Amino acid sequence: MLTGLHCAIRATAKRQLCSYTCSAATEAPPSEEVKAPTPPPPAEPTSEPLELSVEDVNDTSVTIQWRPPATISSVGLDGYIVECCKEGTGDWKAINEELTVSCRYVIKNQTIGDRLNIRVVAVNAGGRSPPSTLPDAVLVREVVDRPKIRLPRFLRQRYVRKVGEKVNLVIPFSGKPQPVVTWTKDGQPVDTKRVNVRSTDKDSIFFIRGAERADSGVYEMCVKVDSFEDKVQITLQIIELPGPPASVKIVDCWGFNVALEWTEPRDNGNTTITGYTVQKAEKKTGDWFTVLEHYHRLNATVSDLIMGNTYSFRVFTENKCGISPEATVTKASATIQKTGIVYKPPEYKEHDFSEAPKFTTSMPDRCTTVGYSTKLLCSVRGFPKPRIQWMKNQMIIGDDPKYRQINNQGICSLEIRKPGNFDGGVYSCRAINELGEAIVTCKLEVKQPVTSDADKK
Repeated sequence: MLTGLHCAIRATAKRQLCSYTCSAATEAPPSEEVKAPTPPPPAEPTSEPLELSVEDVNDTSVTIQWRPPATISSVGLDGYIVECCKEGTGDWKAINEELTVSCRYVIKNQTIGDRLNIRVVAVNAGGRSPPSTLPDAVLVREVVDRPKIRLPRFLRQRYVRKVGEKVNLVIPFSGKPQPVVTWTKDGQPVDTKRVNVRSTDKDSIFFIRGAERADSGVYEMCVKVDSFEDKVQITLQIIELPGPPASVKIVDCWGFNVALEWTEPRDNGNTTITGYTVQKAEKKTGDWFTVLEHYHRLNATVSDLIMGNTYSFRVFTENKCGISPEATVTKASATIQKTGIVYKPPEYKEHDFSEAPKFTTSMPDRCTTVGYSTKLLCSVRGFPKPRIQWMKNQMIIGDDPKYRQINNQGICSLEIRKPGNFDGGVYSCRAINELGEAIVTCKLEVKQPVTSDADKK
């Protein structure tokens, strides 16, 4: 049943399609002739790979690298083929069975001593590109370590030695097979008459028996294994004592002072000048005495010279090695002239000690008991010496025998002997001199003694 139904559906569809096709053929106008499509351009290969070079070589393999071609056609780039042949033969063989898309390739399973010509070809649908070939054959050799110099820390800056001293430098390095070591000075081979260089498989010894200033310069050490190398530079500075100043002269002389000026030395000992030493000598004795050390300027004033003496002066130069062996002496000498001196004693003005009375302490209020003597104290200053008056309730006490008045070096005291109930009140001390007066007061309270009940009975 399903088969008959399918046949009926196909027949109906075919009739409808024929009907549609006939109607379309009767209604559509005649069309133009259809042109054939333009065939695509033929596929073209790429240009050759760029900058083919050797990255590494060891005893079993050669590693190469390159850059993609500059021109790649519309069909793109499928990969690269690496080809080799032994030097002296033209038997090029592909190393990689399948195309490689990487721009780096390791050619393995090689034999030590073989010299290989290597080229790389780019491949796409258009075919092979022109090959990019190494200009020289590559020697398969044992290179375990690239050359490396281990420069000691103290040689990474300027190395300074004195004239006559030994220069003995040991500089270790590494590399395999044994590197070739070369030394140059300022770009030229070292003078073997001056410098002794001895190299082992681990270090290089640079030796100068007695250094001279001409040995100063920039030395370069190069360690090379085939096309690989490492370089370091060592700056050697040989110094010595400087020469004396070019000239020293006296430019002025006044009072007990002499002004000097000098110029820098013609020979600084191949290093910077660190200072100068200035000395003086009396004409009578001829003994030299240092007046300035480690002095940095080119002029100085020498002071505290003795009147009537004649002086000469000399200047030494200093650098890192020390003081110059010789000094430059002034051609002229300086005489400190005697001058008449009139002694004028200092004038002293008599100090005026006059002062109005002034109490320096106050009298605090006091409290005492009937029958117990008490004392009031205060202190006063003034010049001329003040006259002291004691008062009770603003009445001058005078020579009352109940009271004892004392004035000792400005300490004033009033003793009240066995005070009674009527001795309380306001006491004052007055100080008087010709410049004025001062007064200080206090209150004295006299209390009855405390009695117990037994005493009352």
